[in-house]
Amino acid sequence: MNPNDLTKEIQQIRSLMERSSKFISISGLSSVLIGTYALIGAGIAYVLVYGFDSEFSYRDHYITDNGLLLKLFLVALLVLIVSLATGIIMAKRKAKKLKQPIWNATSKSLLYAVSIPLITGGILAMIFISKEYYILIASTLLVFYGLALCAGSVFTFPEIRWLGIFEIILGLLALQFPGYGLWFWVAGFGFLHIIYGIIVHNKYGS
Repeated sequence: MNPNDLTKEIQQIRSLMERSSKFISISGLSSVLIGTYALIGAGIAYVLVYGFDSEFSYRDHYITDNGLLLKLFLVALLVLIVSLATGIIMAKRKAKKLKQPIWNATSKSLLYAVSIPLITGGILAMIFISKEYYILIASTLLVFYGLALCAGSVFTFPEIRWLGIFEIILGLLALQFPGYGLWFWVAGFGFLHIIYGIIVHNKYGS
């Protein structure tokens, strides 16, 4: 057998093994859109809390109105729903293009891996809200989201692990600098997602 042919066969076998063990239908462009949604949501949240007269500095307003808290929750929920819908739709399109089923053993393992940290972080955030520990919410969500990404990175692109690590770092920094949670939120859920999406799109063409 020609050495070149043998090399090609080995590469094809390796590619098939990676496809079977990795969920590669995640779209880089969807991450860019999700990051953009997060920036828009953060902008709306900023206006709701601080108005247009506050300077970009340490918080000078505090959430004491239940009506305002409900509005912030609805903004966050809307961003989450739109983000999930965008991710699912674009993942289905990419899976169809790659002729790969979107719901298989690998995607199930990925969902299981990320669900435990995400659910735990969400419950912890709700407890903090009930206790009015609002200053801890941004850091909590960033840290547990980062943990979820690190756990799920085993089943998909390795770049997701680095995204998770940076999310965790931002979450810990948010604890160190209370009062700037919104800005760490913008950096983590907004800009990091956009940067990650661009990298994945350029590297994998997704």
